[in-house]
Amino acid sequence: MSSTAVPISPERFAIAIADLPLASLHLKASELRNSIRHLQYSNWELRRFAEEGDQDCLDAIRENREVIRRVYERILLLRREVERRGFMWGDSEVDEKEEMDGDVERANGEGAQVNGGASVNGVANGRAGNGEGEGGSLTDDELARRLREQMEQDNDGDGVHL
Repeated sequence: MSSTAVPISPERFAIAIADLPLASLHLKASELRNSIRHLQYSNWELRRFAEEGDQDCLDAIRENREVIRRVYERILLLRREVERRGFMWGDSEVDEKEEMDGDVERANGEGAQVNGGASVNGVANGRAGNGEGEGGSLTDDELARRLREQMEQDNDGDGVHL
């Protein structure tokens, strides 16, 4: 974000979404979650350089953390708007309040997720796991290991089965 741009206040955001169709509220929440994933991944990539003392990377991580916090606020405002209209926030949608309260490290870019479910540092779909794929998700390492095992078992020479 440029140093002259000021993010929209939560109050103005709440006013702006009040007239949006329900589908647009859910779409916006999905877009915001995707933005968070990208910021988390960026922080994960920057962390190595920040640990080596790169001040620019440290500053970028701090800024990303603040943006992630603001984006979570926006998602909570979207949820409140959906519920204000008498609809339920979908079961498949993450409880952002829990996400913010219970998973601060991940919100700060530690163990970032990418592509909506793949994981980095053993975090899959927002939950730290043991690689057993709770909720249908696997860590990158676990997925690679299982694919290698399957390829070894299926090495019967008649190609890849999808």
